[in-house]
Amino acid sequence: MAKYLLLKHYRGAPAPVNNVPMDQWTPEEISAHVQFMNDFAARLEKTGEFVDGQALAPEGSWVRYDGEGRPPVTDGPFAETKDLIAGWMVIDVDSHERAVELAGELSAAPGKDGKPIHEWLEVRPFLAAKPSTTECTFK
Repeated sequence: MAKYLLLKHYRGAPAPVNNVPMDQWTPEEISAHVQFMNDFAARLEKTGEFVDGQALAPEGSWVRYDGEGRPPVTDGPFAETKDLIAGWMVIDVDSHERAVELAGELSAAPGKDGKPIHEWLEVRPFLAAKPSTTECTFK
């Protein structure tokens, strides 16, 4: 089994077919979308393929270490970051092909007017093993 991260990009990815931002949906359309996501996750829980998933709030900030004894430095929120990633799901599947198949299904979540969004989802594998210090250095 291999873990994959399915990232929902409402902005920053190619435009989906049903390209109406969620803030323009009715409460019923939002409920139908959330129900689709919950049903999808429940189905994957039964097959053992669901690990976790969350929607993200639009607020956020960048944080970094600023030296010994100093408080962390913060900046933000940055619109490009909050607009880019709306949520994520971690799946544990047998193959990349299965991850792509599930992402395709998830892309059909209903949006405005109950029509499938056909949104683009990013499928990213988790590293299979931690890189050694000779393979990767962080700067």
